[in-house]
Amino acid sequence: MKGATLPAWPGKWAWLYAPSWSSTAFALRTSVAALMSLLVAMWMELDSPQWAPLTVWVVATSTRGETLSKARWRLVGTAAGCIISVCAIACLPQQPALLIPSMALWVGGCSACATFFDGYRRYAFLVASFTGAIVSSAAFTAPQNIFEISLSRGTYIVLGILCETAVATLTSRNAEKVAFTNLVARLRGMTARVEDAIRDSAGRPLSIPQETDLLEDVMAANARVEFDVLELGPGHGRIVDHARATLSVLLMSLARARVGLAASELTDDMDAARRHMAAILHPRRGDRFRFSAHSPRQAAEAARVGARTATGILGAGLLWDVTAWDEGPRFFSYLTLVSGLLATRDLPAVAARDFLTGAMWSTAVACLFVCVVMPAVTAPECLAALLFCPMFVGGLAARDSRLGTHAMAFNMFLPVLIAPSNGGRTDEIAFFNGAMSFLAAIVYEKTILSTVLPFGAVSHLRRTDIWVQRRLRLLAKTSATQTIAQWLYENAASMVRSVRTCRGAPDDTLKHYLARHLQAMVLGLWIIELRDASQGASLSRQAATRLRVFLQRWSQQGEDSVGLARLTLADLQAHAHAQPHVTPEIIRALRGIIDNVPLSRESIVE
Repeated sequence: MKGATLPAWPGKWAWLYAPSWSSTAFALRTSVAALMSLLVAMWMELDSPQWAPLTVWVVATSTRGETLSKARWRLVGTAAGCIISVCAIACLPQQPALLIPSMALWVGGCSACATFFDGYRRYAFLVASFTGAIVSSAAFTAPQNIFEISLSRGTYIVLGILCETAVATLTSRNAEKVAFTNLVARLRGMTARVEDAIRDSAGRPLSIPQETDLLEDVMAANARVEFDVLELGPGHGRIVDHARATLSVLLMSLARARVGLAASELTDDMDAARRHMAAILHPRRGDRFRFSAHSPRQAAEAARVGARTATGILGAGLLWDVTAWDEGPRFFSYLTLVSGLLATRDLPAVAARDFLTGAMWSTAVACLFVCVVMPAVTAPECLAALLFCPMFVGGLAARDSRLGTHAMAFNMFLPVLIAPSNGGRTDEIAFFNGAMSFLAAIVYEKTILSTVLPFGAVSHLRRTDIWVQRRLRLLAKTSATQTIAQWLYENAASMVRSVRTCRGAPDDTLKHYLARHLQAMVLGLWIIELRDASQGASLSRQAATRLRVFLQRWSQQGEDSVGLARLTLADLQAHAHAQPHVTPEIIRALRGIIDNVPLSRESIVE
């Protein structure tokens, strides 16, 4: 019938019945690697072979560069966790009243530190947190075996990483050439988008939605740089530095366009971006260019994450100690693992809900295997063949953005719940006890995330605004060393996170705080320019003194010192004939501060 439309529900299942080629390849590759790691672990007669395929699903990502980065940092985190668990058990053997609070502090501290980093460096802290707690809980009743337990845990991790890396390497073709082509195309595309947006604005500030979308894409491209370079391998000069410098120049152009500079006034920025791209395409021998920038580090946010995680672990340990539950060690292990996976998520309570849904699907399929399939299986190869189908489906789901968290729970814990071994199989009673502890750990963690210092969009925006204003005042100190590029990168990353996590806030409130954040980025650019000019040798002593007085007042009062900025500007202009070294850039920076401070105090709604 003309005008008829298909029902909406088939589109929700398109990931299953009409997957893309890349999704199919990922699911096939990762399923084969997971099953291979399981078979090798059983062939080696390891006591818990199910942890090897779990590692495969944890480190598997859509690109080889991401996988290499994640695997590297997982190894670092695992080593740190095993070391701390050995030290904790050695210092506190058979002392749960001291050991459990120690593990709570360790997990909470690692979760707090993870918020200070981005990429898979953050993941290393989370792995260290739950690895230390898992290994320690496994040795609660047998502290004399702590070294063997930690060594066994490390063996599973290494085996899973080796299997995933081997399969990914065998199935990837021309990875180096593809990575280089993608990197250059991404940089060129972002440069063209920023240039077009500035040109179309005709000297007017970009709208808040348009500017935040560009910032999101620039920061996403920046996150991809590390993975592309890993795929390129060693011997490619300073590609990563030039790539990040290119994106930093684009951030600077957006900040300057924010105050109304036209495209013709930003040609130097665009030329600088193209020079960095030329250095990537035609690397010079002996190139010593370096570029560094730090991710935003909000101590208040880190304290909240650490306190919430430590409270959850401590409460679980107390619950276990009071009830003397036989499945307590397993419950504690599951809880620390789930807590580490969800602690630093943008919306942890929502992630916990999706994780619980995936865990229930995993439990249902595992129940079918334990009760029906496993009694009929006579060889590990048969089990691997039967596991391929649910693993493949889980791999397809992992590539759908709506089902990523569901699939993570399903893929990771399906082999763990089945618990295959060479010496027998998991009986139904043991399975239901284990599944109950697994689901109880997720429900408990979901409750903690929803009740203990829960994430609130508006409160997060307020905390971020306080953090930005404090950082803005610190820029004016003579001892400050933060560059314009570092300032813009740090604030862009913070703003992108606010946009991603606070969409539940009222539109007017969100736009107000985003406008303040954008204006703070611009003010910081002017403050840094004035600070550097006041420390330069070309400026007269009198002019430098005036700038330093203003900067000192700014470091103490922030935006309330705008009146002194007007006096400083009027004085420099009145004595311009006696101070020829006062450049137009200094005058423009003072005018920019005077013009932008009132805007940053108002509720700006586009």
